[in-house]
Amino acid sequence: MSLEVQINNDIKQAMLNKDKAVLESLRAIKSAILLLKTGKDAVNGEVSEAAEIAMLQKLVKQRKEAADIFVQQNRQDLADDELFQAGIIERYLPKQLSREEIEAEVKAIIAEVGASSPKDMGRVMGQASKRFAGKADNRIVSEIVKALLTPTA
Repeated sequence: MSLEVQINNDIKQAMLNKDKAVLESLRAIKSAILLLKTGKDAVNGEVSEAAEIAMLQKLVKQRKEAADIFVQQNRQDLADDELFQAGIIERYLPKQLSREEIEAEVKAIIAEVGASSPKDMGRVMGQASKRFAGKADNRIVSEIVKALLTPTA
């Protein structure tokens, strides 16, 4: 089932349940999907699964950043709303890998590309970005790659 169909079905269910908070999150996803379908990544009005995952990750990141700003401004009520929406959106993302799983996979990538120093970070990150698409935060992957490629003194 495509993401759009799944979101539409969940919107109907949220309407029947009169769940306004969930409905608001789902409508935000639907809006982003419609924008994506009319953007440059769309082919004949259809978007790839990778583009959908990237869009969902962007929405979650926006919500979390907004929540951080609200916390700094002592607006915990608004931060809670943003974090709730982020949680709803995360349901539609693939299961995120743990730090240990990412580290094991990065070690395998380093062995495959023959990386040995921080200069090889670009090649490793290129492979890692493809392999972890939607399954891991690139910032965490980058930290792990840097730690593994930097020689210990």
